[in-house]
Amino acid sequence: MRILIVKLGSIGDIVHTLPSLAALRLALPHAEISWVVERRSAEILRDNPFLDRLIEVDTKALGRGLMSGETLRAPRQQLRRLRASAFDLALDFQGLLKSASIARLSGARRIFGFSRDRLREPASRIFLSKTVFIPSHTHVIRKNLGLVNGALGIAIPQHSSGLEFPIQIDPSHESEAEVAMVGTGGHYAILNPGGGWPTKLWRPERFGELADQVWSNHGLYSLITYGPGEIELAERVLGSSRSGRARAVSLSLKGFYALAKGAQVYVGGDTGPTHIAVAAGTPVVGLFGPTEWWRNGSPRKD
Repeated sequence: MRILIVKLGSIGDIVHTLPSLAALRLALPHAEISWVVERRSAEILRDNPFLDRLIEVDTKALGRGLMSGETLRAPRQQLRRLRASAFDLALDFQGLLKSASIARLSGARRIFGFSRDRLREPASRIFLSKTVFIPSHTHVIRKNLGLVNGALGIAIPQHSSGLEFPIQIDPSHESEAEVAMVGTGGHYAILNPGGGWPTKLWRPERFGELADQVWSNHGLYSLITYGPGEIELAERVLGSSRSGRARAVSLSLKGFYALAKGAQVYVGGDTGPTHIAVAAGTPVVGLFGPTEWWRNGSPRKD
């Protein structure tokens, strides 16, 4: 059986779909499993041993290709990669017109997705062969697993302890983490002040105060992690800390994963690094404001 997973991004959304990949591979060890993803979000999936093929696409280029002769070559190359396997079915975990269109373009014989009331863009229903009903107020990881179960009838983990987040790292990622934690003696917290939306952000001054409390009460150094365009935010956190036991670090996504695996605790909002920390098994303190903690937070009760 040839299966195509359609989850284009973002980083958090991809992490939330990893337990579904693990369930598919466990139940169907001989299946050919491919995943189509936006190139900018692909790092966390590269070299994944549970995948036979990773198909990286640029959906903006695909869209422009219909109107501009200058961009036709790249879209055609992407389509060839997408159609290289005769997929028996595609699973659209995204629920968007864009993702459902990609599933249709793949040539998959059957396309499964969520029922209309659980689609992020209900109009995408037109591209789906069959839909799977998911109850309301379902955690997003459970929602994705429900699609796998409904489409293929395979067993899925019933308890959070059975959730698996397959992420492949190599010695270079471990070296990144080792450099970042130098001087901490292995006793550190990760504080991540960044987030995709301004409304998701906790004030950097509070993160600075938290770093001091983490040191004085628990003897933990604070590693202030930041991504592209967030250095100023990290510097504001450091400027608000008085203990001198905090340091700003920037890593690749897999380097961050390796760092999180050794952390005593992680604190951050509803953003990609938080979900990676959950995948790493790190104790997480999630700061949720405009987004639903019951949907996007850690599936683990502890």
